[in-house]
Amino acid sequence: MLLLEEKLVQSHLEEQVRRNKMAKKEFTYRGKTLGELRSMPTQEFAKLLTTRERRSLSRGFTEAQKILMKKVEAANNGTRKKPIKTHCRNMIILPNMVGLMINIHRGNKFDAIQIMPEMIGHRLGEFAETRVRLKHSAPGIGATKSSAYASVK
Repeated sequence: MLLLEEKLVQSHLEEQVRRNKMAKKEFTYRGKTLGELRSMPTQEFAKLLTTRERRSLSRGFTEAQKILMKKVEAANNGTRKKPIKTHCRNMIILPNMVGLMINIHRGNKFDAIQIMPEMIGHRLGEFAETRVRLKHSAPGIGATKSSAYASVK
């Protein structure tokens, strides 16, 4: 009887430890924490990415991407007061962008996107949709045969 109670207590303690571990789960990307990712050079970080993103980073930044990276560095240093606005939708989200609010152009306006750790490795354009769902209203007069005889008020 005593052995059974000890097993129940032990299993209860193990359950509590497991719950606490689940609640405090830290973000990792391919086994690296956010702090480790931020301290890595860009070429070292590129080795953790998928092939397409790795190739993009190995070819170097475009002029628009270089301008965006300067703005990101200034925002991280605290010297930039204005929000970051960019048309550069093909920029890969890097670890030093996490926590920033970036306004991404979507064709006719800018969407403010908060960069989260889970977005690392994706592109900025994935989070600012350019297409909206088309919603039709009721048909107008003459749109269908039955509506041709509707009274006009």
